[in-house]
Amino acid sequence: MPVEIKELVIRAIISEEKKEENMTSVEERNVSTAIIQECVQEVLKVLKRQKRR
Repeated sequence: MPVEIKELVIRAIISEEKKEENMTSVEERNVSTAIIQECVQEVLKVLKRQKRR
């Protein structure tokens, strides 16, 4: 049975600290990738829960 997502809300709070001004583009990319992976994992959890119903 397919699951249809009618609404998807993603909220993120990202704070930049003054200490991290020297981050390289590779580090910034790693941080962005980690945030995206976490969001995807949460969406998959929700889908799995809905599928069990």
